[in-house]
Amino acid sequence: MTRRGWWLLLPWLAAMSQAQPLVQQEVSLLLAEVAASGCEFYRNGGWYDAAAAARHLRDKYQYLQARRPLKRTEDFIEQAASRSSFSGNAYRVRCPGQATVASRQWLLARLARMRGG
Repeated sequence: MTRRGWWLLLPWLAAMSQAQPLVQQEVSLLLAEVAASGCEFYRNGGWYDAAAAARHLRDKYQYLQARRPLKRTEDFIEQAASRSSFSGNAYRVRCPGQATVASRQWLLARLARMRGG
């Protein structure tokens, strides 16, 4: 590659280096919301409290990051926090006084709120 060619990669490399800390920050905030939610999370046939759900999702996030860093927080939600890697069944969330919803929906709503949407 020519010197000129390397310069063309700089904006892309800069964007990638900035994306990782943002994804890590947003995932950390989402996991903190899960842990503090007081909701129950359904996976693989059982309901788990919010702290157990946050630990499980943190473990899945760390596993994915070790294999191939995620570029977007939505990738974390889709690849780790929406369904079981084991059974393929969707995760669900039930919060006091609210209807049970898919974890994907619940997490995307919180992400939008965190981003000011």
